[in-house]
This record gives sequence, structure tokens and C-alpha cells, in this order.
Amino acid sequence: MPRNRATASPLFVPRKTSRAQQRAARAEFAEARTKARRAEAPAERGESEGVDPELQATYPASGRPGPASARGGRLRLPKHRMTTAVAGGAYPFLAEAGLGAEGVFIGRDLHAEGSFCFDPFTLYNSGRIEGFTNPNAVLCGVIGMGKSALAKSIATRSIAHGYKIYIPSDPKGEWSSLAQELGGQTIALGPGLPGKLNPLDAPQRPAGVDEDDWTAEVRKRRLLLLASLAATVLKRDLLPMEHTGLDVALDLVVAEAHAAGTVPLLGDIAHALGRPERLDAALGEQAGSLGHAVGDLAHALRRLVHGDLSGMFDAPSTVTFDPNAPMLSIDLSRLGSSGDDTALVLAMTCASAWMESALTDPDGGRRWVIYDEAWRIMRHVSLLERMQQQWKLSRGLGIANLLILHRLSDLLSAGDAGSRGRVLAEGLLADCSTRIIYRQEPDQIAASRALLGLTGIEAQAIAALPRGRGLWKVAGLSFIVQHLLHLRERQLYDTDFRMAA
Repeated sequence: MPRNRATASPLFVPRKTSRAQQRAARAEFAEARTKARRAEAPAERGESEGVDPELQATYPASGRPGPASARGGRLRLPKHRMTTAVAGGAYPFLAEAGLGAEGVFIGRDLHAEGSFCFDPFTLYNSGRIEGFTNPNAVLCGVIGMGKSALAKSIATRSIAHGYKIYIPSDPKGEWSSLAQELGGQTIALGPGLPGKLNPLDAPQRPAGVDEDDWTAEVRKRRLLLLASLAATVLKRDLLPMEHTGLDVALDLVVAEAHAAGTVPLLGDIAHALGRPERLDAALGEQAGSLGHAVGDLAHALRRLVHGDLSGMFDAPSTVTFDPNAPMLSIDLSRLGSSGDDTALVLAMTCASAWMESALTDPDGGRRWVIYDEAWRIMRHVSLLERMQQQWKLSRGLGIANLLILHRLSDLLSAGDAGSRGRVLAEGLLADCSTRIIYRQEPDQIAASRALLGLTGIEAQAIAALPRGRGLWKVAGLSFIVQHLLHLRERQLYDTDFRMAA
């Protein structure tokens, strides 16, 4: 009995067939199965056995032929507009392009890796920078970081652009050698020195100004100078009768000098104030006790004639002002070496009044007025008032003021919050569109950030700036600039020669 198969086979092979017939049957079955699979499979896209057409290159290796190949600069894309805020978000790692190539070369912009040039007059006239409203600048930095070298470099290089440089107060005498090297003029004031300045000299009348109007302007300036000198010595504001006494004494002295063909002197003013009967007679019925009320005033001005400042401002001027000199500095290093700055302040007040003749000249050209070691000025309201006038009138006078400090907290030494001196000092900073901050000590970062409105990144930067590198805030723009010096400039600007010796 035959044994049944466990599985069924799709191929039926009859028994008693040869092997050749079995192989032929299996071949026919395999061919039939292949045809059935092809019939059930989807239609093929092509019979070529090469690379898929979708994966083949559209153009040859030489590129797209014809005028649309984008070769030769003919590519034209549609315009796209966006705001600067969007552009800043799309390209967050772009650096500021700088202030342009016009002006004095300062050094290298570390973020943009390009040259950095600065000219306050060009920036103001161009109007490219929003918020740049005046040419004044403030420079602060701890000792030894290179702020003096930067100030002297700006002054020296500005001369090549046709600007003139005035230094109304050089307490350490550092600008004298530089002025002589540049063919400028230095006036050294101090006890026993031959230089003498008469602060009551009348400036030259500008062209187009009426003579009577100019006489009234000169009288006003002289009264302001006398009041400032007296207030500095008395360390208080003048009383109304003291102002009247100065007014009457000045008119008497000017009238006598005009009749004699001479110039009025401070000694003549002090002498007139010391004669009460003469003042009462000049004022007439309104005098009252004017002569006796100006006793303190007479003794205050006497210091300029017989005190520690005698011989400097109580005689006709022995030096003349050269308006064509590239640099003029007033060397006051012989004054103020002790703890009392009164002599220095009085000398600076007189020298500033004497230099105003050049500042008010409309044909004097553009000028830099540099106040070095300004921390000594911050404590004296009379000087701050004169400086405020120059800051406010900088555009009309064609001058750029540069205030040099060690730290911004020096501005706070002008007085208590809300005092007259404090308000004036903070006003000077507010009227500076350019702020240059060199390295500050960690305990000064908070004050610097509050006074200048620095960001957190800027506050961190000024705490770690190396020598010669500073943060420049020009209106709303910020730059980190490395100041570069020529070898000859390093020799001229060296302020550590005594340390090296």
C-alpha cells in the first residue's frame, strides 16, 4: 500500500516517468511561476538597467549652457527689504563698520578689524550718527592706561588736519615740550617767572560788530571775571552790594585808563575797592554804605596784587597771543604743588579769560580745547561755570572741548547731590556726545555704569581693558579701539620718564 505525502506539491508528476521528463516538468513550472509574478507586479518605469533618470545630472559637468548660466555677473535676484532690527537678528555676528575714513586716525577697531578714525566736526556736519549733537568729549581712565597719550595723539594729529590746540591749564607741565616740538607756544606762569598776563585785556573786536556793542560785551566779560576771582578767594557767592562795588570800581578804572592811554589792571581794581569814599562819591545818592560793604572784596582781590599770585596778573601782559600758532599751552606747574588749589584756580581763571580773545574770533578756525587733570577743576564752581559756557557755545565758537579725568566719580566731587557744582559737573558730561572710557577699577564700575548708561557687556569690558585700549561711545554707537602710536610719538608722549630714570 503506497504511503501518503505529508505536504502537497503544486507540481504533479505521474509515476513511472523518466528523469528527463521530470526536469522538463519542473522547468515549465518555474517559467509559469515567473510569468505569474510579473503579471501581478506593477508596470516598470523603464527597461534600462542604468542610473535612475531622476538621479542623473540635469546639466553637464561644464555647467548650464546659455545666457542663463549665471556666469559673468548676470545673476539678478529680486529685491528684499528689511529693518535693521530684523537684519541684526538674521546676522547677529556682524560688527559696526566704524565712523568712516574721515578724520584723525586713532587705531584699530578690534571688533570690525579695521582702522578707526574720529573727527567730531566731520561727524557733526555729516549728520550720519543720530544723537551726535555736539563735538565735546570726555576721556577717563586709571593712571598708566594711556589716556594722556591718546589726548596728545589726538592733538598732534589734528594739527595735520588744520585744527589748532589750546591747553588753558597744564598743571604738570607735560604739554610744554610737545608744544615746542610742534612749533607752538608755551606760557609758563608762576612766582619769579617773566611771563605776565593781564586778564583785563580787551579782545580784538570781530569784524562786523558795532563798537558800542563790543564795548558793552567787554565790560560784561570783565565783570564776570572779577566776580569769579573774588568768589574763589572768598569761597562764597558775592553779595548784591559787592557786585555793585565791582561794577563801580571797574567803570572808574576803565575811565582813568582810557584817559591816560593805558590798560586797566587788577591792581587798579583792588586799589579802587580799598577807597570807600571814592566809591560812594562815584555812585552818588544811592551809595549808602557801599564803601564799607566791599571791604572783604577789596582784601580778596589784594591777593592777586600783593599775595602769592603777585607779579603774574597785576601788570601789563609781557606775552602776546599768536592766533596762528598750532598749539598754545599755559604751564601752571609752578602753582598748586601744595594741598591748596586756590592759586591754581585763580591762575587758570585769568588765563582762560585771556585766551577767550582767540576763542571768540570767528576767523580762528576749528580748535580743540583740552582740560588736562580736570579732577582739580571739579571742586570749584567758578571754573565750572566758565567751562559750562564754553560747552554750551562750542558749536557757535567752532571748538571741541576735551575733559580728561581719572574716573567718572570725580564728577561727583563737585558737591552734594542737587548742589550747584554737582549740577554743573553732570551737565558737562551730558553735553559730551563722545565718551572714551579706559580701564576702571572694580569699585568704579557701578558709578561709571550709572553715569554713562553702560550695558552689562560694556561694564564688564571696561573692567578688563589693557593698556592703550578703550571703550568709545559715540552717541549711540560703541567701539573697542586699540590706540596705535608711532615710535616718535612714544618718545614725545612719555610721562613716565622720571620713573625710568
